[in-house]
Amino acid sequence: MPLNEAKQSDPPSSPVQDLRPQLKLAEPPQARPETPVPAPAAPAARRRRGRSPYRKLLTGATLIAALAGAGWYGVNWYTTGRFIISTDDAYIRADTSALSAKVSGYVADIPLAENTLVSAGTTILKLDDGDFRLAVASAKDRITLQRATVARIARQAEAQQAAIDSARAKVAMAAADAENYASILERQKALAKKNFASTQAVDQARANSDRAAAGVTSAKADLAAAEADYQVIQAEAQEARATLAQLNTELARAERDLSFTEIKAPFDGIIANRAVEPGQFVQTGQRLMALVPVATAYVEANLKETQLAEVHPGQKAEISVDAWNGATISGTVESISPASGAEFSLLPPENATGNFTKITQRVPVRIRLDSHDAARLRAGLSVVVDIDTRESKGSATAALE
Repeated sequence: MPLNEAKQSDPPSSPVQDLRPQLKLAEPPQARPETPVPAPAAPAARRRRGRSPYRKLLTGATLIAALAGAGWYGVNWYTTGRFIISTDDAYIRADTSALSAKVSGYVADIPLAENTLVSAGTTILKLDDGDFRLAVASAKDRITLQRATVARIARQAEAQQAAIDSARAKVAMAAADAENYASILERQKALAKKNFASTQAVDQARANSDRAAAGVTSAKADLAAAEADYQVIQAEAQEARATLAQLNTELARAERDLSFTEIKAPFDGIIANRAVEPGQFVQTGQRLMALVPVATAYVEANLKETQLAEVHPGQKAEISVDAWNGATISGTVESISPASGAEFSLLPPENATGNFTKITQRVPVRIRLDSHDAARLRAGLSVVVDIDTRESKGSATAALE
């Protein structure tokens, strides 16, 4: 067997032995043919080279825009933004009036529907006024009767005054007669001393004198009685006039109650939240409906206590209305509440406890609306308020005035 064949038939003793002949027989690296490496695709390189300038321009433009936006924001914040106090805890408010019944009765008519704009003095509800009209008529009848009584007493007073005048005349007549009879008596006495007159004549003269004196006393008593009767008539006249005044008061009250059967709008506003219907019986003080004065609506902004240092009445405000898609109207800070909202709540918080947690309080600030568009607002709408505090000059005391 040839030697080469014998070597090929023997199995290798180990992997190392198999590798050695291969390493010895391997060709040197420089003699091995080189494997061709594919060149990079030319179109991709061209695309990268073509896209690089645009990326630089876009990056530069973005950087410039960002710097410009940051600069604009910084300038705007320095000139305006740092003076603006803003809050979204703000709402449209109106001094709504709940109309009630002053007198009881059945609802006769409601001439206007809900959500109707009315002016001051417009009748918006009528009660059945039959009983009240009868009360007015009865009061007028009593006044007519009492006026007749006053007139009668006045005529009595005039007649009594005439009686007093007659009594005074009778007193004068009686006094004159008494003086005459007294003179006659003196003459008779003088004649009797000279025996020119009889005793009978003297006695007769004395009797006449005494009768005349008694007549004077009687006439004076009649005069006093007449004057006393006049005083009584005067008292009756005064009582009659007082009764007449009382009846006039009752008439005014009846007419006032009659006027209350028509519920009128106390101011310009919109009827809302009606609680009664025609034919329903209402009691005194029962709530009938609400009247909302939209023309005098205002904004109540609840500012944090940390925002009040630079806020005071008279500052301008800008109100953004959510219901108008963010449209704005102007306003003016009118007043600041004397206490936080928590102080006016039904159950004010008690902070003198062991588990105290400090919470930033909010204080209501009232803002008057300057725009004529305020009539289109509705109470309860949400708004965003921006108050310009550049006029405050850092006065923390002005916020509490």
